[in-house]
Amino acid sequence: MTEPRKPIVEMPLRVRYHECDGQGIVFNANYLAYVDMAMFEVEKALFGSHQAALARGVDVVVAESNLRYRAPCRYDDELAVAVFLDHLGTTSLIIDFEITRGGDVCTEVKTRYVFVDPATLKKAAPPASVREAYAAFLPAQAD
Repeated sequence: MTEPRKPIVEMPLRVRYHECDGQGIVFNANYLAYVDMAMFEVEKALFGSHQAALARGVDVVVAESNLRYRAPCRYDDELAVAVFLDHLGTTSLIIDFEITRGGDVCTEVKTRYVFVDPATLKKAAPPASVREAYAAFLPAQAD
């Protein structure tokens, strides 16, 4: 039996009025802002802050995002953004985000990030300490 995935972080979030569109639901692009906010929480949990991650000689940039909307979110909804590591490559990682309301998944986001050197913004393998911090959250492999 496979163990449930362990999130790196779970970020609470309340939908603000200005994030909603004319239909009264969260405007689609705001979900990407939510997951971006959650990635800063990941850096805080793993390294202490975004600045501390940069000081380790690494940053990440978005290479690709895919979103699946399962249920609309509305003004004043209390949401949670759970962040899961799906894959850790040599110079990239894939993160799964689940945005939930009351335990029900509203939106799923899969984002591929590329590790870059903060000074040059060129693709670069992260230092071993950064890889180890992320690797602790890799899903368990089935035997």
